[in-house]
Amino acid sequence: MADAIETIEGWYALHDFRQINWPLWNSCTSSEREDAISSLLKIINQWTAVEESGEGSTGIYHIIGHKADLLFANFRPTVDELLQAELDIDKSPMSRFFTKPYSYFSVVELSKYLVKGQVDPLALPGTKERLYPILPKTQYVCFYPMNKRREGQDNWYMLSKDERREKMKGHGILGHKYADRVTQIITGSQGLDDWEWGVTLYANDMLDFKKLIYEMRFDEASARFADFGPFLVGKRLTQESLQVLLG
Repeated sequence: MADAIETIEGWYALHDFRQINWPLWNSCTSSEREDAISSLLKIINQWTAVEESGEGSTGIYHIIGHKADLLFANFRPTVDELLQAELDIDKSPMSRFFTKPYSYFSVVELSKYLVKGQVDPLALPGTKERLYPILPKTQYVCFYPMNKRREGQDNWYMLSKDERREKMKGHGILGHKYADRVTQIITGSQGLDDWEWGVTLYANDMLDFKKLIYEMRFDEASARFADFGPFLVGKRLTQESLQVLLG
C-alpha cells in the first residue's frame, strides 16, 4: 500500500450556485422585488462584516451560461457557519425566486508533498493566508471539481510518495508561471462531496484561465492522472452590480 500524503486543513468552503426564475421574478410587483433584494443585501452585509472581522470570506459572482446564474462562495471556520449562511438565503424572501442547480462542499487544503524533513508548514511564509484565504477581488472566477485517476497503469494512488511528489513538483512549477495573474485556492472534498478536490481560480483576464488549464493538460500529473468535472465561470458582483442585475 502506497503512503498517503499528510494534509493541512483550513476554512470550510461552500460554493452555493443559484438559478434565478426570471419569469417569476419579472411577474412580481416592484415592491415584492424590492423586498427580496433588500433581504439579500442584508445577508450580504452580514457576510461582509464576517470578512472584515477576519472570521471568513465571501465572493458573489454572475455565472455565465445555463449552469447557474449566481454563485455565493463562502469560506468559514466551521461547518455550522456555512450551514447558517446557506439557510439565511433559503429562509429569505429572495429564496422563492431561486433554485439550486449545483453546490460544492469542501475544505481548504494544503498537502505536504513539497515539505520535507521536520519543517512546520504553518511556519512557512504565506501558509496561513492560503489556509484562511480572503477571496481575491479580481474580475473573474473559475470553479471546477477534479479527481486523481484510478485506472490501470494510470492509478495515482498506486504510485509511491516520492513519485507523486516529483509529479506535483513539476505541476507546481508550471502553475507558478501564472502566479502573478491567477490566484488558486484548492479545497479537499474526499468524503465530503462527489469529487476529490475543488479548484477555484481568480483572475482579471478570463483568457488566463484558458491558457493555464490548457498548458496544465500537457503536464503528466494532469495528462495521465486527472479527471475534471464541470467548469463554472463568472464575473464578480459588488452590491451595486448585483442590484443592477436584479433590477
